[in-house]
Amino acid sequence: YVQDGAKVYRFTVAWGEERSTDDLEGPVTKSSDQRPAEADVLLLMPKYTGVIMQTPPQFSAIKIAGERAYDLARDGATVDIPAREVEIGRLDLIEHSADSTIFEVECGKGTYVRSLARDMGRDLGCFGHIAELRRIEVEPFTQEDFVTIAELEAARFGEQPDEGSDSADTVPVDFNAIDAFLVDTSAALDCLPQIAISDDAATKIRLGNPVIIRGRDAPVEAEEACATARGKLVAIGAIEQGMFKPKRVFAG
Repeated sequence: YVQDGAKVYRFTVAWGEERSTDDLEGPVTKSSDQRPAEADVLLLMPKYTGVIMQTPPQFSAIKIAGERAYDLARDGATVDIPAREVEIGRLDLIEHSADSTIFEVECGKGTYVRSLARDMGRDLGCFGHIAELRRIEVEPFTQEDFVTIAELEAARFGEQPDEGSDSADTVPVDFNAIDAFLVDTSAALDCLPQIAISDDAATKIRLGNPVIIRGRDAPVEAEEACATARGKLVAIGAIEQGMFKPKRVFAG
C-alpha cells in the first residue's frame, strides 16, 4: 500500500552520455559533445509533467514473456518493452551546470526516473543518464521521518571501544534501543480512511468476519480503509453498504 503512494526523488542527470542501464553502472552506448543550456532544459520540462507515456529501461524488473527484462539484458538481448502511462505531478529544476542538472520530481507508481533522464537527454540532443538518485519522500513519509544508518548503529551499539582494544568484542548489542525509531503500522496508511472499532469487532475481524461500521461519520463505501482498535491497526479492508470487510488482517 505504501508503494502505491506518490514518491519524490532528487536526481542528477549527467549530460553527454547515454548508458545501457540509463545510470552510471552500464557502459556508454551513445555520446555527444553538445550540452543543454538551462533555458532549453526549462523549456522541455513541461513535456514531462502530467500523464505521459514512458518506456521502462532495458535493465528493469518489467516481465517479458515471463522473464525479467534485466535478466534478458544481462544475457545480451535487446527486448521490445512497450511504453506505458505514468503520472508525474511536478518536475522542478534545482540546479544547472554545464555538464549536469539536478531535478526534483514527484511521481506515481511505475515511473522510472532513469527513463526520464534518458528521454530528456534524447530530446535535448545531447543524451543523458542518472548520475545520482535519492528518494526523499514516499507518501506519507518525508525526510523528517527518515533514520540514517549512522543513527541506527549508534542506537544499537552505543559507544564503541577503539579497534584493537581488549573490550572490542564484549560490548553488548541492545536491539531494544532501536524501538524509538519504530512507527506503528497504521502510520503508513494515513492516506486511507481510518475506522475506529471496538475490541469485540476487532476479534471478529481477526477471524475474517465482516462487521457493521457504526457512527454518524463512518463512510458507507470505500475500496480501501483501515480498521483500528485502541489506536492499533487491526485490518485493511473495504467498506460496502456500511460493513467493513477485511482483506488483510494484522496480529494483535
